[in-house]
Amino acid sequence: MTIAPPIPGGPDDAADALRARLPSGFVPRAALVLGSGLGGIADRIEDAVAIPYGQIPGFFPPGVHGHAGRLVFGRLAGIDVAVMQGRKHTYEGLPSSAVTTPIRTLKLLGCSLLVLTCAAGSLRTEVGPGRLMMVTDHINMQGTSVLVGPNDERFGPRFPPLLDAWDPAMNARIRAAAAAEGIALTEGVYAAWLGPAFETPAEVRMLKMLGGDAVGMSMVQECLAARHCGLTVCGLAAITNLGVGLSPDPVNHDQTLEGAKLAAGDLERLLLRVLGGLA
Repeated sequence: MTIAPPIPGGPDDAADALRARLPSGFVPRAALVLGSGLGGIADRIEDAVAIPYGQIPGFFPPGVHGHAGRLVFGRLAGIDVAVMQGRKHTYEGLPSSAVTTPIRTLKLLGCSLLVLTCAAGSLRTEVGPGRLMMVTDHINMQGTSVLVGPNDERFGPRFPPLLDAWDPAMNARIRAAAAAEGIALTEGVYAAWLGPAFETPAEVRMLKMLGGDAVGMSMVQECLAARHCGLTVCGLAAITNLGVGLSPDPVNHDQTLEGAKLAAGDLERLLLRVLGGLA
């Protein structure tokens, strides 16, 4: 699939274009990024305004099956939100702006919280498909960072700290919300793999030895961009399969989408509870 180039422009152009299409005075408080097979919660947004990425300056259209490729604004669980249905991945070979422009646009629009979600493979045999994992930390195995290159001082410092990259206070809210909803939430370290090939059994063993609990091909670059510009970040991974070599079942993208469906209901209930607690 060939990815079409975006309308020229950066975060300022994108924010201006979006404000022109949103209700007067609308300021999203939280932003959500929905991963493969997890876009259904956008259907719960009230008074929704949906804008395809291809109509927003600097936003690349989707290039992966399971990503709708649109930005949806409206009210969810009592607060104003912006929801990204689909994301760009490092393995697509695009410039870092494919990630930084959407995140910085959300910042310019007024967002203070970024909730990241994704589909991921479990590195723990006791945590199987259908479970949700709250991210407490990450390991970047993608060999790069969207912050490489000249630093834009308008958004953040040259050397942003990542001690609490995945916000402990938000994680406490998620933990409490899961208990209230009766959701068997697990917690752990997310290992970001470059892809697009899935990991080998040896690589899965390596990631386990390094302290990873789940592996996927997204979220970490968005976390870097968000923490750089001062957004609070939290993350939830929908476990869709066991890592290669931990189960006799083959791993493929169709399985990822099917596994995401198993966790989608719990993810939706959990997100609505968490956002409702912020209202």
